[in-house]
Amino acid sequence: MKSKKSIIGNAIFFIALFGLTFYAIFKNNELSELSQVIQSVKPVYFIIGFVMINLFVWCESYIIHRMLKVLRYKVPKRNCVKYSYVGFFFSCITPSATGGQPAQLFYMNRDNVDVSVGTVVLMIVTILYKFVLVFLGALIFIFKHGLISNYISDVVFFFYLGIALNVFCVAFMLLLVFEPTLASTILLGLIHGLEKIHILKKKEERIEKIEISMIEYHRAAAVIKEHKGMIVEGFVVSLIQRLIHFSVTYLVFRALGLSTLGAIDIVALQSVISISVDMLPLPGGMGISEGLFLSIFRKIFQGKLLYPAMLLSRGISYYALVIISAVMTCVAHLTIKRKE
Repeated sequence: MKSKKSIIGNAIFFIALFGLTFYAIFKNNELSELSQVIQSVKPVYFIIGFVMINLFVWCESYIIHRMLKVLRYKVPKRNCVKYSYVGFFFSCITPSATGGQPAQLFYMNRDNVDVSVGTVVLMIVTILYKFVLVFLGALIFIFKHGLISNYISDVVFFFYLGIALNVFCVAFMLLLVFEPTLASTILLGLIHGLEKIHILKKKEERIEKIEISMIEYHRAAAVIKEHKGMIVEGFVVSLIQRLIHFSVTYLVFRALGLSTLGAIDIVALQSVISISVDMLPLPGGMGISEGLFLSIFRKIFQGKLLYPAMLLSRGISYYALVIISAVMTCVAHLTIKRKE
């Protein structure tokens, strides 16, 4: 019952934020002009964008399948793809993407993947995902300082804050995965604390179940730690995944007939937006992502092109992904059944 209320609450929050964001976008803009610019884009660009956002999701499913295979779980590749769509859907509609992994664990558990093992796998996926952001942020800071001074000087605080928060998050999660005793201590301490303040009833069986789960957690972490090549491979795939996603803005740039900057610069600027909003407590960075886009790209998409460019970029890379992921989440719910 609580989970249903939580889902409804998140949905209401998402819709309200969606409405406020689009009100802010359209209140000072002529819809006819925006529509005219968007309609001038050739359909082939939308098709390429559709392929790109699906490739973005499939990259994660490849990493999940690869790790589960190493851990001797025979899960079909198609189900790993469904896990990824489920994760992206719930991440897109919940603050700080907090709903993504619990939803993925639910469907992984339906495939008889132990929850503690699934937790390790998804934590490593998250570490890789965030480490790539830190890596790209470092490259931009070192090699593209001109972009910082020319295009993001007004929002540079968010860029540095995003890097700092992601570094902290990656370091903490690495400790939890590769120092599993710490994870056990934190979890058991949390349970005992909740029991003391009477939020949970004291039950020995609960502690026993957690201790058994932590044994599986330790085992999975140890196995993955031995496969360093797989971690490097996962990093490369995550890097490709991020670059595909960020390249949607370059696709829009070309679709609107512009060529003043190269692909690397456009992708770097879009990376700055993602780094800045990744750790903020908003579904998909909604609202602030649009604001940062307008601030950073105003010198590039000049005149009447700025708002259509933002709508196309966010429409393909985020809103279309929400719709596709919602459909695939329904498919996952109907097709992934618990096996005896």
